[in-house]
Formats: sequence, C-alpha cells, structure tokens
Amino acid sequence: MRAVYLLRSGHPRGRGRAYVGFTVEPRRRLRQHNGGRRRGGARRTSGGGPWEMELFVHGFPSDVAALRFEWAWQHPSSCRRLPAPPTRRPREQPISFALRTLPRLLRAPPWSRLPLRLRWLRPGPRPPLEPAPPPHVVVEEGVGLPLMRKKGRGRGKDTPTHQEEEAPPTKSCDLCGEALATPPLRCPRPPCAMAAHPPCLARLFLRPEPQQLLPLGGTCPRCHTHLLWGDLIGRSRGERHEWAEPDDVTPPSSAPT
Repeated sequence: MRAVYLLRSGHPRGRGRAYVGFTVEPRRRLRQHNGGRRRGGARRTSGGGPWEMELFVHGFPSDVAALRFEWAWQHPSSCRRLPAPPTRRPREQPISFALRTLPRLLRAPPWSRLPLRLRWLRPGPRPPLEPAPPPHVVVEEGVGLPLMRKKGRGRGKDTPTHQEEEAPPTKSCDLCGEALATPPLRCPRPPCAMAAHPPCLARLFLRPEPQQLLPLGGTCPRCHTHLLWGDLIGRSRGERHEWAEPDDVTPPSSAPT
C-alpha cells in the first residue's frame, strides 16, 4: 500500500497542528511519529504528540505518483497543478487548511485520473470536504489501519476462496474473442463471468472520453454493472487490505517526546 497521510496533533498546546507524509505502512509510521525521532519519527512531529492519523489517500500506481501528491499537499502554493492554489486564511488552523486543500488536489491532473481511495480514520463527525472529491474516488470510513500481510506457504488470507477456485475459467476475451494469454480483468459481480484483456476493456471504457489515456470506469459488457477501473486493476493484482483493531492504532496518551 502506498499512502499519503494526514496527522493531527493531540497535544493540548498544539491543537490544530498537522503533518502530511508518505508511507507504505501507515500503522508502523504512526508508531514512529509518536515514538519521537529516535524511533524514526520526523523532525516536524517531534514534540507535538501524541499524533492521530486523520485520514490517508491510497491507490497510487507508483511511489513517484504518491510522493508528488505528498509534495503538492505540503506545498500547495508552489504546486503548478493547481490553477488557483488555496491560501491559508487568517487564524486558520493547519489541519483545516490541509483538509481544504485535499479535494482540490484530488480534482487536479494527473491525480484526477488515478483510482484513488480516501479513508477516514478518526471516529466521530468528520468535516465536509469542499469541493467534494471526484465521483470515482472511493471514500471509506473506519478506525483501523492496514496490517501488512505476510506471504507464506499453504492456505492463507491471500489464497483464493473455494468459490474462486471452483469458478470455471474463461478462455477467451469477451470483447475481441482472442485467447487470454495474460491475466484478464474480470467482473467481480457474481454470477457474471466477464473477462477481457486490459487494453480491450480500456478502449471500451474510454469511448466517451477518446482524448484520455486512463479510464475511470465503465459498464460491464455482460451484466451492465458500473465498474471502477481501479477496483478491477486491484483485484487482478490480488490487492486486499486487512485492518487493525481500534485498540491497536490508538496513539499513546503520554507526554510529548
């Protein structure tokens, strides 16, 4: 998982402080921030804890794409992708400014074409994002952080279920009719058995937007269900996230380090 996260300070004197960072393990990274610089925390978060993870954005196709998003979120006034960069209002807290900047980044190219997901983590009422994120951005809610899966031998959570093993294989692409020599994209809605080459399905989804290179989603040619391109790609790669229990991710209520 590649995640760009937003931290909120829980220190009595640092209410409203915020920090934006990038990680591949949000759960471990939060522990490092709350452990101080000696345990791998950042200089800017040292002395401002305990820190809570407000949300994170994931689904980036590469580290470069995630790191560019992180830099733009940290420096919105210098980001050339934003036609009208937001400016911090008088007495506006950093956390409020970061939340106000986020949806503008999600709507700016090239991130507006990526299959991103936004996951809120803190319980309770959440501030509305204005403008709203693009319709294809999946907004998730929960209080857990993803656990890293360990690959091992034998059956585990990464192994296909019995139903998936019993599903009859599709030998040809539903769109071009040629043999499926590479892993296809499959419709996740049972009992639909649609399978297609990624380029074939991408061309179908891009018919309403011929000027674009990356589809956002489209209609399954068999069951006519609306599918998100990012979900299809993630399923083809076997990407599944497990979430930690709330007790495992609550930052310590100790003195700042």
